[in-house]
Formats: sequence, structure tokens, C-alpha cells
Amino acid sequence: MLKNVFLTLLLFLVAQPSQASQEIEIGGLLLDNTISRQGREFAYQYSQYWRDVQNSAGFNVQIKEQVIPRSGTKLMVYLNNNVIFVTYFGRRLQPIKPQVESAIYVLLEEMAKTQFTESNPDIAQNGW
Repeated sequence: MLKNVFLTLLLFLVAQPSQASQEIEIGGLLLDNTISRQGREFAYQYSQYWRDVQNSAGFNVQIKEQVIPRSGTKLMVYLNNNVIFVTYFGRRLQPIKPQVESAIYVLLEEMAKTQFTESNPDIAQNGW
């Protein structure tokens, strides 16, 4: 009898959804696919700004780098699989901060556009 009461109480506690699991919110993802020293520095500085971006849930940002022979690298920033920013790094070191800041501004603008078009029923996707 005592065993049945204990099992019923245990089942009741397990069946209750916990409020803590419902309140967990995961922000957007930032993926780093860079290969050079300048690319890694760009991704690091970009991630510092990305931490401060509000309402990033549902947005995925990917930083990819492609080698251009004898020239350097081409760095692309994707937002939800769409290219939003492209820059080039030569073989010599150069200041990265201005490029990171302009990439963040472009990101914020694109995030705002995406949220506006999703929340506004007056704007049709195809223009009609």
C-alpha cells in the first residue's frame, strides 16, 4: 500500500511540466568557418559585438572565408543562409575593426528588415 502511494506521488511529480524548462530561450547562433589569422580575428571581434545584439533568437549568422590564390582571402557574413556582407583581406595585416563595425551595422539593418517584413501583413512577399 505504501509502495503504491509512493509510486503515484512520484508519477504525479514527473508528469508535471517544470516551469524552468519552459523559460529557457536560446539566442541566435554564430558559426565561425574562418581559416586565416585575420579571419579568426574578424570572427572574434564580431562575436564580441554579437553578444550585445538584442532579440537574436531565430537568427543564424555564419562567417565563411574563402582563399583567393596570390591575393588573400574573401570573407563573407551570412544571415540565415543569405550573404549580407563581403570583404577582402590581403596577405598583409590590416586594421580589422572598421570592417567588423560595418558588418555589424549591416547585420542589424538586415535583422530589422527581416523582423519588419515578417510582422507586417501589408507587405507581400512577391510584390503584389
